[in-house]
Amino acid sequence: MDKNLLSGKFILAAGLILAAAFTRLIPHYPNFTAVGAIALFGGAYLPNRKLAFAVPFIAMLLTDLIIGFHHTMWAVYLSFGLIVLIGMQISKDKKISNILLGAISSSVLFFIITNFAQWISDPFYAKTGAGLAQCFTMAIPFFGSTALGDMFYVGVLFGVYELANAKLPFLQKAKV
Repeated sequence: MDKNLLSGKFILAAGLILAAAFTRLIPHYPNFTAVGAIALFGGAYLPNRKLAFAVPFIAMLLTDLIIGFHHTMWAVYLSFGLIVLIGMQISKDKKISNILLGAISSSVLFFIITNFAQWISDPFYAKTGAGLAQCFTMAIPFFGSTALGDMFYVGVLFGVYELANAKLPFLQKAKV
């Protein structure tokens, strides 16, 4: 078995992701969850590409089995896959400015992809530029709570991880 999978840093990172996934199951303001932060954090901190995608997707799948699926789930998972890639870019230089830019980019990316998918699949919207604009306009309130949720949970996940890494000596020597 890979030693990195048993390292304290990996267990901390995976544990934070699984705990954050729980935010989907508790009462919350619409779209104010840790979902985007999970993908961004996974990309930034998990040790290899397979794990960076697998852990957040498994956390999503487990919670989706409880809350249910909808017809645009493909767009949600596509968004998270791309957000993991943004996290992988952040992993190269984990400065606060890069993390902040990654969180904002993740929120915008999720908004565009999922609402475009909604427009494509929902007969309510005319398949015109005006219909697309209507779909995006109606989703603006959800963008605000998505962005606030992403910013909050990115701060929590990245902050707790870095604080634990700085304060717990056994983590300082471990590899992720």
